[in-house]
Amino acid sequence: MPKGPQGQKRPADAIGLAVIVGKIATGEIEDDARPETQPQREGGRKGGEIRSERMPRERRIEAARGAAEARWKATVAEPGKKEPEEH
Repeated sequence: MPKGPQGQKRPADAIGLAVIVGKIATGEIEDDARPETQPQREGGRKGGEIRSERMPRERRIEAARGAAEARWKATVAEPGKKEPEEH
C-alpha cells in the first residue's frame, strides 16, 4: 500500500481512497494524516533562540531588516491593497 507524505498508509486506487474519505467524513475512522506540530514548533523556537544568541548584533539587525522588507513587499504585492507611504 502506498504511503502518504507523512508516512501514513493510503490506498492507491481512487475508489479505495473515496471510501476512506467517506469514512473520515462520517466519523467511522479517525483521520491521522496531520502530524503533531507542537514538537516541531518547539524545536524551531529553540533553534531560533540558539541562532540569535550566536549571531552578532549587526547580523541580527540585517536579518530583521531583510525580514521586514520581505513582509512589506508581500503586503504591497497583494492586489487591491494600497502601497504604504514612505515617511
